Amino acid sequence: MNIIPAIDLINAECVRLTKGDYDTKKVYQTDPLAQAKIFEDAGITHLHLVDLDGAKKGEVVNWKVLEVIATNTKLSIDFSGGIKTKEQAQKAFDCGAGAITIGSLAVKNRDEFSSWLPDFGDKIILGADVKNHHIATHGWLEADGPHIMDFIGSYLPLGIQQVMCTDISKDGMLQGPSIELYKSIIAKFPSIKLIASGGISNMADVYELKKIGCHAAIIGKAYYEGRIHIDEMVDFIK
Repeated sequence: MNIIPAIDLINAECVRLTKGDYDTKKVYQTDPLAQAKIFEDAGITHLHLVDLDGAKKGEVVNWKVLEVIATNTKLSIDFSGGIKTKEQAQKAFDCGAGAITIGSLAVKNRDEFSSWLPDFGDKIILGADVKNHHIATHGWLEADGPHIMDFIGSYLPLGIQQVMCTDISKDGMLQGPSIELYKSIIAKFPSIKLIASGGISNMADVYELKKIGCHAAIIGKAYYEGRIHIDEMVDFIK
């Protein structure tokens, strides 16, 4: 299982939210490139880069940050937040993203999203942001989407191989991830590569996610608050 640290962007700064609430924003690093280099220099290979401005606005805002990190590091970047057209998806790849995570569009415009899959294939990760077992969209501001199981199940026949699932109620709380939710998803869809996100508070949580069969785990606030040291992350993936 891989560990993937996250950089969440607001105003081109590294921030974290609690339960997706923009009013809880806390800035941890004013220079995203500097933070990305810290990860790379330690031996981290992957980065989850989230444009929270873009997610809220409905269109990508932080193109430049993506391009700068991709140009100046060798990190494999998964980028998300505000991508709404195939042209924007292609631009993300042109700016250096290795993959993109798409959530809101996959809920709100299934036809548009589905049309990307033949061209981009396994470079697309299905974003399943969950609140009370239903999909939330638009930077988690709306939680009226389909049931998580129906949502994932509807895209498997179209070739989706990776799913990033975030339980919003856990995100930023440092109280442990949604183990039972992930177990149920893996049991129902054993072929998918499930990326767990939200609530991870220590390395014990990471080992538990590995035990139940998760493909990867996103580490955010636990790192920035000093609950998980970067050396622990690197040692885990060696």
